[in-house]
Amino acid sequence: MTEQVALSISSTRTLDVASVSFHADLSGALFWEEQRLLVVSDLHLEKGSSYATRGVLLPPYDTVATLGRLAAVISRHDPRIVIALGDSFHDRAAHGRLTAEDRDTVAALQTGRDWIWISGNHDPALPRDLGGTVADEVAIGPITFRHEPTGARGEIAGHLHPKARVSTRGRSMERRCFACDGERAVMPAFGAYAGGLSIRDAAFAKIFPKNGFVAHLLGDRRVHAIAASRCS
Repeated sequence: MTEQVALSISSTRTLDVASVSFHADLSGALFWEEQRLLVVSDLHLEKGSSYATRGVLLPPYDTVATLGRLAAVISRHDPRIVIALGDSFHDRAAHGRLTAEDRDTVAALQTGRDWIWISGNHDPALPRDLGGTVADEVAIGPITFRHEPTGARGEIAGHLHPKARVSTRGRSMERRCFACDGERAVMPAFGAYAGGLSIRDAAFAKIFPKNGFVAHLLGDRRVHAIAASRCS
């Protein structure tokens, strides 16, 4: 790793969007402490079973793994509100393939808190029988939570599954990341089987002008903040 890139890496516990500070959790969630609000994006529950219907066999444990990680981050922060920022289910019928145990897990996670399902492109018609409320987007103070990013100020969105690649000590490392320029942010996918899109893709240039944003990479023990221009 070059000295310049090394200096750009630091452990960070905050990510600022429109003057609001969020805790960037290593899991890929954001926590707004003042509101006791936790945000996760792109759970893509039942992606494994969706692929199986098309003859692509994957280990059918992604939903259990994703809900387990979600339970852990909820336990860490004890939020009053949880927002699932779209594509919580991999397809329109995915919720019907949840096991009874998975439904019980979702119900337990919702107990004692408000839960908001944001509609995504994979799940535009969200079920009404899994608890919580359904919305296209939610605005709280200066922050708007929606699935697909528009580039608006104060926006926190998902959909693009950002990931970034950096070179360090002679080897390359690729990780999921938050993409943020202080005015808007795109969250990493939370789901165990969710893929990623490089932050160098043209889709990010439409949201962040002139690559002027930071990739907050999810490391093994901390979040690394690296200028997007230094990622490959």
